[in-house]
Amino acid sequence: MPASLPAATLRRLEQAARAAARASYSPYSQFRVGAAVLSGSGKIYAGCNVENASYGLCNCAERTAIFTAATAGQRTIRAVVVYTPTPAPTMPCGACRQVINEFGPQADIISVCDTAERIETTLPLLLPAAFGPPDLIKGSPRRARRKVR
Repeated sequence: MPASLPAATLRRLEQAARAAARASYSPYSQFRVGAAVLSGSGKIYAGCNVENASYGLCNCAERTAIFTAATAGQRTIRAVVVYTPTPAPTMPCGACRQVINEFGPQADIISVCDTAERIETTLPLLLPAAFGPPDLIKGSPRRARRKVR
């Protein structure tokens, strides 16, 4: 378990992610995904995947949860728990990793499923050398380090 999350908080996040999956709108894939994020204030926000007949307009559970937190005024994410109805856990997609980076560049990422198997990692391990807000600041030391030679 990530050292920064108390066991009780992790249990609440998992329960919220599993509950959110039940609200999933996934008539095409039937793949019900739920996510829960722990905001910087300690509040938990949940989201589910929402599909659309125009597939490019679908939204993942992780982004739904983060956008819900942002709508409530939250600007930092400490952890993301993703639940998938699978025998093995599934990690967030690349688009979700980028959105997580915007609000929680050091966030813990925990993926759970229908078995006891789980993945516990951090965003920096899933998205090394991520592009983010510091890259948009002229003269940023981070920006200078990224020059391609």
